Amino acid sequence: MEFKEAKNKFIQTWGALGSQWGINKTMAQIHALLMVSPEALSMEDIMEELLISRGNASMNLRALMDWGIVYKEYKSGERKEFFTAEKDLDELAVKIAKERSKREIKPALRVLKDVSLIDANQSSETKHFVDQTSKLYDFVLKADNMIDKVTEFKDNWIGRLVMKIMK
Repeated sequence: MEFKEAKNKFIQTWGALGSQWGINKTMAQIHALLMVSPEALSMEDIMEELLISRGNASMNLRALMDWGIVYKEYKSGERKEFFTAEKDLDELAVKIAKERSKREIKPALRVLKDVSLIDANQSSETKHFVDQTSKLYDFVLKADNMIDKVTEFKDNWIGRLVMKIMK
């Protein structure tokens, strides 16, 4: 397999996987392209490589920057903006986990807490509903706390030391 074909296959596959971690296909393809590019790319470079419109590129780059996994770079003497992706895979995983928790898990926790606080003294169906949603709330809360601990672990000096030893 030639380089161009391998690169395209990676970008297409990463794009298809994007929906698995809560982003659209084009956003994941832009991320993949920037992740494997040795240098920062301009919006025009991205548009040309992925055959997408300026609006699509702009909107998805902004979203990737909101996630904290793509950054703007400025080159002296250039009027264009350039973009690069987070290259540290550990850092990338932490940022994605934090963002998914903020966007998906925490809102679900609020809903589960609200619905499990209804008056359970009305019927057996209501009691069962409150029991199940309370259990689900407790489970999701534990999972979210675990995600928080794992992402915090990397931020402290002991965690960084352990990560260096493990590598």
